[in-house]
Amino acid sequence: MTDDVVRRVFQVIDSFDPEEFARLLAEDATLVFGNAEPLAGREAIVAGLRAFYSTIGGLRHRIVRNWQVDADVIAETEVTYRRLDGKDAGAVAVSIWRTRDDGLITDYRIFVDLAPVYAA
Repeated sequence: MTDDVVRRVFQVIDSFDPEEFARLLAEDATLVFGNAEPLAGREAIVAGLRAFYSTIGGLRHRIVRNWQVDADVIAETEVTYRRLDGKDAGAVAVSIWRTRDDGLITDYRIFVDLAPVYAA
């Protein structure tokens, strides 16, 4: 079951649709992207994703492996980012999220170095 859940989460993220991602979240969910300030609540997360998506042309995740420990899912991915100049940049990322009993995500954390995405 974890594989299907992980695939679904990354399909939604790669769809470039923040509102669709918000449907996976509890109303009071938090999202932390790298060392950025946490985003709290669906509206803030949608706004943050919309702002991030405006800085790239697209993205695609390849799931390397994933684990589930109690209510936490850990996913290692290789991400291809389409830069605004049309070039692709790759990065390895780890995402960790916690779900509640109904499957909605309450806390989502992304660990990635985006330097190649924004390099001159």
